[in-house]
Order: sequence, then C-alpha cells, then structure tokens
Amino acid sequence: MSTIAIALGCIALLGMFVVGIRLRKSRRQRELLAARRAKYNPHFEQRRRHIQNIRGRQVEDLDEDEIIAYQQRDLARNQNIQFLRLIVSDLFDEEELEPEQEEEQREELLVERQSWIEENQEGLNEHAALVEEEEIGSGVTVMETIAPEEDDIEERLEREGGKAGEVQLSLAWDDYNDLDMHVFCPSGERIYFNNKKSECGGELDVDMNVRPVSNNPVENVVWTGEAPPGKYKIGVHFYKHHRKRRSKKTTTFRLRVMVHGKSRDYSGTISSGSAMQMVTSFTLKPNSSESGKSMPI
Repeated sequence: MSTIAIALGCIALLGMFVVGIRLRKSRRQRELLAARRAKYNPHFEQRRRHIQNIRGRQVEDLDEDEIIAYQQRDLARNQNIQFLRLIVSDLFDEEELEPEQEEEQREELLVERQSWIEENQEGLNEHAALVEEEEIGSGVTVMETIAPEEDDIEERLEREGGKAGEVQLSLAWDDYNDLDMHVFCPSGERIYFNNKKSECGGELDVDMNVRPVSNNPVENVVWTGEAPPGKYKIGVHFYKHHRKRRSKKTTTFRLRVMVHGKSRDYSGTISSGSAMQMVTSFTLKPNSSESGKSMPI
C-alpha cells in the first residue's frame, strides 16, 4: 500500500472519529434538554407556542448610536448607586473562623443586613426602578447548550433544596462574594432577598452567601404553579465583596432561564460598587384559553 493511500486512510479514520465525538456530544445535549423538559414541564410540546423568545436584546445587538445611548444610561446607573450610597461597607472584619463561629457570625450578619436594608430601602427601590427601565441586556455572553459533564447548576440546586417549576431562574457563581438576583415580574413586583415571595406566585427559595459559606453558590427564583403572562426582566447585583480566600471584586456569573422546559444560559461579569445589571428579559404569552391574542415581542 502506498504512503498516500495510508495517509488518506488515516485522515478518513480521523474524520470518522471527530464526527463520532460530535454526534455523541449532540446526543448528550438532546438528552439533557429532553430530561429538563420532562422535569419542568411534561406538556411542553402542547404549550410551547405560548412562549416568546427567551433571549432579550443584548448590547452586541445594538448599532453604534444605540451603544452610545446605552453607555450613557449605564453611566447614569453607576452614578445613581454612588449618589444613593448603596455600596455595602464591611459589616464586620472578615477572618477565618471555626464552623461554630461561622454559624454564630452568620446569624449576627443576618440581623445587621436586615437593619441596613431597612435603613436604605427607599434608595434600593429607587435604584431598582432605574434599572428596570433598561430594555437592553448588559452585554453578557449567550451560551450554547452546556455539555452535561460541564453543567453543575442542577447539582447545586439539588444540594440546596431548590425547587423546580414551569418558570425557573437560577444564578450561579464561583467565589465567596454575595451576588443577588432581582426578578421584575409582569405585575410590577420585584422578587429579591427582601421580598422572597411575590403575590403572582414567584419565590426566591435559595439565597446564598449572606455570610461567605460557599465558593460554588446558587440562587433560585421559581414559579411552581402557572406563571402569569407578561414581560419578565432579570437583574444581577453585586451586593457585597467578601475577602475570604482571595475572592476578588469582580465575579463571573452564569444565569439560566428555564421557561416551560426551554432553557437559555448566559454568562457575564459584575464588579463590586457597580450598578445592578439588567441581564435579559423574556415575555410569556397568555394561554389560548385566557386570550385569543398573543402579546407583542
């Protein structure tokens, strides 16, 4: 057999190997998506026509003039959070503690945090209202479906007892800082750490790192029953920088938006002292039994 023939045979075998890997990865991704649909909404096929695109417009979608306008609004938001003095100073000196001391200090911090929230509630609401006006996501990366072996959000939720539902929003990051998710509901309510249950059925059932207890935390907002139609917006706020184990003042986060079994993952960064980021939005149409008209995109 000639050298050329051997080389061509090797190339063909390599090509078949690569195709096989891609097919297996694609199959795993389809199986993961099917498992999510079965878990969150077994009637997905009948109801998916009532779901709008769950990818809101991002900075990368803007033209040059729109980017300039967005940057001006972003600067105003950063100035607003500084003006309102909403940057959380250290409530106590951070230091390595024994597990028993950790729990005692966590209880103390919960009390101090609640006191700070009550004192600054008006300013917090004012800043959130400014952020809610934003219609553009903050330039996060819209991720492709994550391979099962690289995806640990489900594992984190299971560890913390997070609930599943027809609409589920999950935030994950990989350090000891305290990030917070804010969900603006169609009713005008905001679900966050100081309003964990909304009248429209949403619930923040996992809220982590008030005290820096985990370097793989997760937060979860879920509608276990039917979620109301309308527009939802998801914001992320860097609430407090914990210096434990060299956690930095800039954190990379992942946000998963799950609507009736259909999911989209986002990745972005946020820094201590910056304004709350509007990450994305989606619109849920009313069921055909409720209305014969669809909501506009």
